[in-house]
Amino acid sequence: MMKKGTILTGDRPTGSLHLGHYIGSLANRVKLQDLYHQYVMIADTQALTDNFRTPQKVRENVTEVALDYLAVGIDPNKTVIFIQSLIPQLAELTMYYLNLVTWNRLKHNPTVKLEIKQKNFGENIPAGFMTYPISQAADITAFKANLVPVGEDQKPMIEQTNEIVRAFNRLYNKEVLIECQAEIPKFARLPGIDGGAKMGKSLNNAIFLGDEEDILRKKVKQMYTDPNHLRVEDPGQVVGNPVFIYLDAFGKDTDKIEQLKDHYARGGLGDSIVKNYLFEVLNEFLTPIRERRKEYSKDKAQVMKMLLKGSTHAFEKAEETLQEVKKAMFLDYQ
Repeated sequence: MMKKGTILTGDRPTGSLHLGHYIGSLANRVKLQDLYHQYVMIADTQALTDNFRTPQKVRENVTEVALDYLAVGIDPNKTVIFIQSLIPQLAELTMYYLNLVTWNRLKHNPTVKLEIKQKNFGENIPAGFMTYPISQAADITAFKANLVPVGEDQKPMIEQTNEIVRAFNRLYNKEVLIECQAEIPKFARLPGIDGGAKMGKSLNNAIFLGDEEDILRKKVKQMYTDPNHLRVEDPGQVVGNPVFIYLDAFGKDTDKIEQLKDHYARGGLGDSIVKNYLFEVLNEFLTPIRERRKEYSKDKAQVMKMLLKGSTHAFEKAEETLQEVKKAMFLDYQ
């Protein structure tokens, strides 16, 4: 089957991946790897924009993220999985693209503004963090990706990438770079177990793909529900209730889920019963992932070998694009 195009996607190795990552991108990558030429990047360089004081943490988590990829079914025979810092062409492309974006435009990127607030940088914002939308544009364009699976909150990054593409092609009068589009999954984001809008390791509200059964049970038991559902007989709020959001995302028995919603909404159904069912659903989903992850973990040297092989492939592809860019900019000295 002829593949439709090229995908670039990835994650920062700041910790193991969680259910939010799965819903936001991992599930799509498993499905799309049979339809597209897919590149998945472990963005260690980008992770250093806000972890520059703890580079060892980033290094250690490169393998952990790769294990999560393999465990969910991303196949290195179908997908090129690579490490960002092993592709120096990305840094060089970023340098060239810096001249195509104003500082004011970066400051007003909604994704950047939100993350600055979340990370409490105040006035001490690293310049590397401010420019990571340009770095992301380099990552995408280096592989001529025309599709980028991302969460809703990343759409401004895709828009900025396309602005850079148009500016480059117009300025140098050559169609070297191509525009991309965002692929937004049905469930683009999961709330945290604390009811927060976003799940994240730093927020201490995540269920990780490798969580053992006892940890999973504890986390589900702690999940935020409807704060006004004080007694079993009270009607409960279904819309926006994290427990039901998770059931919609991972449950297979839609009829039973709808029955639970109706019962909860009219009253007479306790949170513990719904949470017990959610635990069963999530544990059924996570058990094979958990077991595959343990199996791959037995030979981390082989996992790194896989990453180095993917990085060699990515290096060659990025070099092709870099040479096209330099030729358009009259930097192809011989």
